[in-house]
Amino acid sequence: MKRRQFFQSSALVAAGSTFMSPIDSFASDFAINGKGKGKKPKNIIFMVSDGMSTGTLNMADILCQRKLGRGSHWLDLYRNQRVNRGLMDMASASSVITDSAAASSSWGGGQRVPNGKLNVSADGQEFMPIWQKMKKAGKKVGCVTTVPITHATPAGFCVSSKSRSDQAEIAEKYLALRFDVMMGGGEKHFNNRKDGRKLYDEFRKAGYSVVNDTTGLSIIDGSKPVLGVFAEDGLPYEVDRITDNRLRTTCPSLAQMTKRAIEMMSGTKAGFCLQVEGGKVDWAAHANDSAGLIYDQVAFDEAINVAINFAESDGNTLVVITTDHGNANPGLYYGDKSDKYFESLFDYKHSNDWVLMGIKKTDTAAQINERINMAHGYSLTEEEMTFLIKRYGEQNSEGVYNAYKLPFKEYAQYQQNRTAVAFGGMEHSADYTELAMFGPGSEKMKSFMRNTEMHTFLLDAVGVKSV
Repeated sequence: MKRRQFFQSSALVAAGSTFMSPIDSFASDFAINGKGKGKKPKNIIFMVSDGMSTGTLNMADILCQRKLGRGSHWLDLYRNQRVNRGLMDMASASSVITDSAAASSSWGGGQRVPNGKLNVSADGQEFMPIWQKMKKAGKKVGCVTTVPITHATPAGFCVSSKSRSDQAEIAEKYLALRFDVMMGGGEKHFNNRKDGRKLYDEFRKAGYSVVNDTTGLSIIDGSKPVLGVFAEDGLPYEVDRITDNRLRTTCPSLAQMTKRAIEMMSGTKAGFCLQVEGGKVDWAAHANDSAGLIYDQVAFDEAINVAINFAESDGNTLVVITTDHGNANPGLYYGDKSDKYFESLFDYKHSNDWVLMGIKKTDTAAQINERINMAHGYSLTEEEMTFLIKRYGEQNSEGVYNAYKLPFKEYAQYQQNRTAVAFGGMEHSADYTELAMFGPGSEKMKSFMRNTEMHTFLLDAVGVKSV
């Protein structure tokens, strides 16, 4: 199948649906089990489910099997032996437990740096990120994510910064570096900035197409570089997006963004490099939000399907699928009704985030239970409700991932008795991470890699020299 035929026959995910048809288990010979050895890929699609523990991967597959009647695309690649598989050691320079900035920097700059920094060592040395190297070699480069496009994982492939928190400055660096396709959330770092600077206008003056909703994304022709920003901060959780007509109109899915990014970058002779991040998998894990977590993992899985389908038809694309670290180590735990309880998630209409962020201090127990019942199909006990109301009365401070220090942990514990999904904590873990590769070059993958080896591996795969 030619590239044009692929795009003609592969429509965008319908606005009202989150799922696409499964991949064909019988791919072209070049893509199965490393056949086509010695062939250099022209393109790279690097996919990161941020903060994905093994239990997250497993539960998404179980949900797909029991709700959709098929396995997840990621696990089907394993089942059908279509990828090379291994593990990766993701430690940072400052800890065996990495954050997303140091993790992405290990791939992006090829060096372990302290947590919180982007391609900058403890003594201030800067390392050139890999997408800058690829762009200097003539390739189109870009990133798509469900969190701010200025967030740690995309930024680690693109820029150097002393602090991952300097997202307004990172947005300015993107403009100066003229990356080809950048899509995600983070409007507050572009147009609603504290310094009053209007970066949308500056991107337009620099020749960019700037889009801010699903319709705009669908109609741009890709003749210009693209900045797509679809939310003030992170995009909505997928379980919230698919049940809200307004959100589906304003916020594309990760699969939609991935497909459009590939379409807009794939016509170049030199090829392209695209990073795809399921960033809100990590946010949901921090919040112990089971529906937010699993449905965003499934949304990432749909983006895998887009990437594999393209790579299969194109024949010149290496797809890397991984995660940067574990988070909260969730799992489905045994009990007499575990199967039934887990299947209750099939009918969830909203995330825990949607529930808890929408409760007001003045809400009565009846109003709170009405909201929970609509979102999750159950009501809290009197004891649970008393605690919840008390916590809202005490709430008045801010945090990093939990902006109002709401009772996400306690609510998740209440929910555990109704879903059989439990979490080991609310922070990153030191897991060796899943790693899979598909397409030409994948046969060279080692079964166990140090994170910094990925930088050289990707450069060597496409024949780009390190600067």
